[in-house]
Amino acid sequence: MCDSNMLLYLPDDVFAIISKSFSPRDICNLSLCCKSLNSLVASEKIWLTQCQVLCIVPHKDLVEWRKGVCSYKALCRFLLKVQPLIGIWVHQNPELGNVVYVMPGFVSVVGCRVIPQELGPLGMEDGPILWASVFEVIADFDGSPMFFLHGREKGIDYIYPGSARCIDKFCNILLLEVEPEQNKNVGSLLQSKSFVHQSGLELSRKVSRSNSDICRPQMVIGNNNEGNVTFSKLAFSDRRKLLEVTTGQVRQKIPDTVLGPLFPRLRDDEGNFQKDLVLLRERRSQLSRLYKLGSSEIDYKANSQEVVGSKQLELDDDPARAVPDSLFGEDGGTQSVKRKGIHRYFWNSLKHILGRSNSINDSHSASKKLTTSSEKRHAQLQEFLKSSNTTRLTLNASNVKLTSYRAWPNMHDSRFALYKLPLRVPSADQEYAGLWGGAFGWPPGKPSEDKPGKALFFLLLSYEEFQGQQLLIATKILEGTHYVLHPNGSAMFIANINEPSSEPFPWNTDADSLPVNIKHVYTGEGIASGYGFRYPGSKPGSLFVFHNGVIAFIWKETRAVLTLQRLNLQELLKKGERIPSLPPIANFSYLTKSYSNVFAGFPTSSNSLSSPRFALNLTCQLSFT
Repeated sequence: MCDSNMLLYLPDDVFAIISKSFSPRDICNLSLCCKSLNSLVASEKIWLTQCQVLCIVPHKDLVEWRKGVCSYKALCRFLLKVQPLIGIWVHQNPELGNVVYVMPGFVSVVGCRVIPQELGPLGMEDGPILWASVFEVIADFDGSPMFFLHGREKGIDYIYPGSARCIDKFCNILLLEVEPEQNKNVGSLLQSKSFVHQSGLELSRKVSRSNSDICRPQMVIGNNNEGNVTFSKLAFSDRRKLLEVTTGQVRQKIPDTVLGPLFPRLRDDEGNFQKDLVLLRERRSQLSRLYKLGSSEIDYKANSQEVVGSKQLELDDDPARAVPDSLFGEDGGTQSVKRKGIHRYFWNSLKHILGRSNSINDSHSASKKLTTSSEKRHAQLQEFLKSSNTTRLTLNASNVKLTSYRAWPNMHDSRFALYKLPLRVPSADQEYAGLWGGAFGWPPGKPSEDKPGKALFFLLLSYEEFQGQQLLIATKILEGTHYVLHPNGSAMFIANINEPSSEPFPWNTDADSLPVNIKHVYTGEGIASGYGFRYPGSKPGSLFVFHNGVIAFIWKETRAVLTLQRLNLQELLKKGERIPSLPPIANFSYLTKSYSNVFAGFPTSSNSLSSPRFALNLTCQLSFT
């Protein structure tokens, strides 16, 4: 009996179990062997198994998702397409945080911006986490993706349909772009010649130093001609203008039937969960119809993808030589060799921030000097527009070469982009890796009389080897203060896992008045003021690990304590509260450098503008242009 016959005689359930070890490509190749095997691998059970292997949504949810597509094979095609989008995406501006978490919705994935905010008296358990929608990618009936950017203009919520076909399997950057399209679709796309004629503007070619660094010759893969100009080659002012005009043309006001939830609530309340599913099915049906009336009727360019160039930012060593060692808590010659090692690592890493900050602030003052060279580096807007009759909004998920420090990528200020953070799964030798959240103060969640709420911090904990020592780095990715105190990407603390500490914990009881139970204590250093925001230093401290999974870093000198717990961001957002989005382009990635909370100036059902969480006004924003 040949191998193919052996497979044919297997029961469907058995073959479905065996197919767990196959990739979708293996199954497709198997279907080409003969007609009998083609019929076998077309089984719904086989493709349901493939959907389960991806581990994006549980089995119960897959059954509900299947009702929205033609087959489990189509659903698997969609899940494979959008799987690389799921995770934490960030941008360095504003400094308070620009964190977008992409998570499963309903036959879709949804990008949710976590709003900088304060915690209530009970911490994570008190009041919902606030978030705003950024975009969503929804599966059509055949499993093809439909992209919708979200935004709010003049008090009205809009959706902005576009393309989401360029998703690299190993993407680490999300770009909001405009792509040319040969076909016309009146009412949904922008006619290029009309744009050039109607604008009547001589678009500026002046660019900052950060712009010129990234506008290098780029390779285009696919059907594009060699001479075609890509969106990324245009000057920043041209890219911004194209995005503004295109979003203005394709935007559609959200009907009342589409104002429902973006994803169902937790299954703890089965009644509300089923109600959410009814609303989600109707909402998805409405969005699909709107999309077909718009840009989805265009035949997209096949296999087109841009590989965006990236240049490593150089460091400026001068500030390091200018800052005395006393700012870092060193006490003459009494520090041990290991302590000096972790201190040196802390400062060497912070020099990346200094170099980046200097290049950002110097870029605008040098723009006039770079005008001539930038005109040569950048492509002309007319060259981009003449390659087609129409343009469309697109989500380009690419894989580019990025440099980083402490798991925080070096970013460009002039790209409408989000950068993916490498979220590592905890292991035996890196048990504290992952996303943590918390606030300052002890006991955790206990407010003081003058501070009814405490700023929410999100930290990404990762490991790195330095001079033979294993260091645990806690990188700040979100800060819920009213005014930023620590730069994005800075290390709130660094602990040496190879150096235990004998430092005693300052308190005897926790929030429940129970005795504290310490598991481990490690020597470390925490961020300090130094010369101020742009020149942070470090001070000695200790990292305490409790048996209940909570960790706390305590600064030795001030006894300030940062208490953290592991986060399940998907569950927090499902229990959270949605607030209005920003205007569409800024909503994707807020590029204006700001130290104030530009995201939290909205009332909610449970909070008013007079609440401490929403006391900020957008007019108090500090921007640098």
